[in-house]
Amino acid sequence: MSSSVDLRTVYAFAREFHSKGPNIGKMLYGTAGFRTLHDKLEFIAFRMGILATLRSRTFSGQAIGVMITASHNPECDNGVKIIDPKGEMLEMSWEGIATDLVNVPDDKLESEVAKIIAQQKVDMNAQSNVFIGMDTRYHSPAMGRAVVNGVRALKGNLRDYGILTTPMLHYLVFSHNVKGAYGTPTEAGYVAKLVTAFKKLRGTKLDNGNYKNFLLFDGANGVGSLKMFEFNRQLAGTLQCQVFNANGKINHNCGADYVKTSQRPPSGLPEHEPNTRCVSVDGDADRVVYFFIDSNGIFHLLDGDRIATLIADYLMDLVQKCGITLKLGIVQTAYANGASTDYIVDQLKVDVACVPTGVKHLHHKALEYDIGVYFEANGHGTVIFSEKTKEKLSIALNSSATSDEQRDALNKLLLTIDLINETVGDAISDMLLVETILHAKGWNLSDWLATYDDLPNLQQKVKVQDRNIFETTDAERICVKPEGLQDKINEVVKKYKRGRAFVRPSGTEDVVRVYAEAENADDVQLLAAEVSILVYEMANGVGERPMIPHQKL
Repeated sequence: MSSSVDLRTVYAFAREFHSKGPNIGKMLYGTAGFRTLHDKLEFIAFRMGILATLRSRTFSGQAIGVMITASHNPECDNGVKIIDPKGEMLEMSWEGIATDLVNVPDDKLESEVAKIIAQQKVDMNAQSNVFIGMDTRYHSPAMGRAVVNGVRALKGNLRDYGILTTPMLHYLVFSHNVKGAYGTPTEAGYVAKLVTAFKKLRGTKLDNGNYKNFLLFDGANGVGSLKMFEFNRQLAGTLQCQVFNANGKINHNCGADYVKTSQRPPSGLPEHEPNTRCVSVDGDADRVVYFFIDSNGIFHLLDGDRIATLIADYLMDLVQKCGITLKLGIVQTAYANGASTDYIVDQLKVDVACVPTGVKHLHHKALEYDIGVYFEANGHGTVIFSEKTKEKLSIALNSSATSDEQRDALNKLLLTIDLINETVGDAISDMLLVETILHAKGWNLSDWLATYDDLPNLQQKVKVQDRNIFETTDAERICVKPEGLQDKINEVVKKYKRGRAFVRPSGTEDVVRVYAEAENADDVQLLAAEVSILVYEMANGVGERPMIPHQKL
């Protein structure tokens, strides 16, 4: 068995097939794993196969996932990330281990692996199971082969699932490790679980009020479009969904990130009636945003903030009808529009928490609630239900004291839980949930949009000599270093009605990201420019100095 592993095999594989090569800068494992140009990634994929095999052995052979994707990035990029046994992101303490493993030269790889085995007390006699999935990029199969070789170098067991959405692999890892308690651990099982719940929730009345049973689905020319074709077959008209952007260049002028950042519809959008519901996912189908074009030709976006508030409102209503006391909370980042936060606090009366940017931070905070709803504004998010909550719902459902109205609400809530992929943000699952809620309310997208008015906002980047001089606190909303910068930002913000701004360093390049929002579009342009100038002047800006578009009168 694995006791016969010879670590010299690791170096031999690396030298012969997956050499690191010269002039490779330092790589960091972040929320997205490793992500870079595809021609620099193969040796990283090999080493992540090694790491996943070791990680699995620390869990006595529970499955670990390795996903090959660059998500919303352009086609030239690729990435690789590890999925932990509960379908969650890699534990933070192992991010540093992954970073160290990738950055050693080939001739130090064997000793680095030996160090990990010793420090993490890895039982090399234990079983190891690694699940591999990939997106549709033309270079993903080569990365997959590199991961396979990394697993084989340490005599691990593997399952190569081929093309999957990222959320599918998260589901497969978790459902396998809990022996099917979360769902059948196959791709067909994943589709069947979501479709079954969706059909039961929808019933036979496919149109309802302003809700019409038709949707345009922008697949970002990625894996989401391929999988949506199978969903359409299983849905059998329960949701009329027309897929477009299914076989072009991944994420090119399309997909959730393009629609969100450019504030315009994707290329390839078919001709359609005004106010038609449209949805965009990203290249690996873990982000989703909605949009529509009204009768005046004006584009309207409904992003992750909107999705979070819609879901929370729906769930709170069901919980109240169930007659059970549960604590529901929404988790946001500093990038959440201030109007959405005001709506959550003032109208929904729901607890809201703010955490640093990155899905792992939102996910962990959401675990503190009975029902935790988390979404980033970019459309990546999900809902987590505690085991205690699920137990309460099941007990109430089977209680003779439960009224018919309460039982109906309990059934709907339990079906809603089945419709949600709790392991990670899942564009298709989230879309089916949004469709369920809009149908139940009898809403079109104009009705949804009318719940509150977004504050105009703007994001900018300022190039600096060294981003590491920046330090933030309070979920990245307060800049501690350079000293004095936050005081100056505060003074600028005071000039603008409903103004808010913050700065944070990029995790991958020497730029500082500036976010600003204010009551009107002119003010937000001025506020963003003034804050960008402060960053440039106080942090040794590089290149052209930011400009104020026009003087405020």
